[in-house]
Amino acid sequence: MRHILTLIFALFITNISFGQTLDELKKQKADLEGKAAPIQAQVDAIKSEIDAVNSKISAYPGWYKGAFGTLGANFTGRNQWFSAGNLKDSRATTILGSFNAFANNIADKYFWRNAGSLNLGWQKLKLTPDSDAKFEPVADVLNVTSLFGYNISKKLAASTLGEYRTSVIKNFNNPGYLDLGVGLTYTPMKNMIIVFHPLNYNFIFAKDDSKFTPSLGCKIVGDYNTEIVKGINWRTNLTGFYSYKNNTPSLHNGTWTNWLGFNVWKGVGVGLEFALRMSDQEVLDEIQNYYTVGLSYKL
Repeated sequence: MRHILTLIFALFITNISFGQTLDELKKQKADLEGKAAPIQAQVDAIKSEIDAVNSKISAYPGWYKGAFGTLGANFTGRNQWFSAGNLKDSRATTILGSFNAFANNIADKYFWRNAGSLNLGWQKLKLTPDSDAKFEPVADVLNVTSLFGYNISKKLAASTLGEYRTSVIKNFNNPGYLDLGVGLTYTPMKNMIIVFHPLNYNFIFAKDDSKFTPSLGCKIVGDYNTEIVKGINWRTNLTGFYSYKNNTPSLHNGTWTNWLGFNVWKGVGVGLEFALRMSDQEVLDEIQNYYTVGLSYKL
């Protein structure tokens, strides 16, 4: 009985000691946080000053360049997986990548904005482990734009735009779209532009001339980029062509592309690219789409 009482007393003392130690650690943590608070406030203030200086630097005339890319891969394998039906023994490998770059020259009286994007992807599907399958393209888009404008006012400019779009893996320039036009560009804020070109010709290069028809029309482009919160960047681009020519199928087309980047460490993170496209000359009465998700890197 004496030994049991001794054990209970020892456990009681241990619990009191542990409780006191935990309280002491919490107090020590609170003291350290109190000491760090003024230092963190100073760091935040200095960072705000740095951001303000960077904002002033970006307002100066000159060339501004940048690039970022996303690389994704997916590997799938099955062995007698009943619910997959005909794909019960299949192997699939998908590799996707996108690259975007820009070079803008901003001056007091004019601007010249250049941008390019490339999205490529391949997939290999083996219905059986011993089948002879090859990589086939599943994403294939090249887009290059060049916009020159002469400022009429602080936010409005007379402008001319050239935009080229095609595939590069299998059907280079078949079709290939080239837009050339003139009109106005509105810049409501530094990171947004809206292009309205009522005089634009949509050239189309294709082996099957009966299916793809060039025409005169109106070109509209909108581009916006921002940092939603620290480390999360978003860019969206909408480009559309409205043809003045009545035709069946319709000669109108439009593409809406979004890029979302999550910075994790020194420019490395996770990237998402997603696009919707409407073009009856390519696919009648259907909305095309593609997406790429993977590791990203921003230069």
